[in-house]
Amino acid sequence: MVKSSTKVNFNLKNLRQKNNMSCAEVAKNIGICKAYYWQIENGNRRLYYDLALKIAKIYNKKPDDIFYDYYK
Repeated sequence: MVKSSTKVNFNLKNLRQKNNMSCAEVAKNIGICKAYYWQIENGNRRLYYDLALKIAKIYNKKPDDIFYDYYK
């Protein structure tokens, strides 16, 4: 079962929009398809640690800055 993570979803979408990126651009940068990324951003798919690292790197942030609330 996928964990509901409203704050994380908001953080991901907000970061992406602030950086003027589309779901497709983020997905391409982390090596997954657009649909998979969209599902992560909308809480329909589990976020794995390796992807969390790649997403954080895109935005020059530490994973905890984006995902801490998801895992506590």
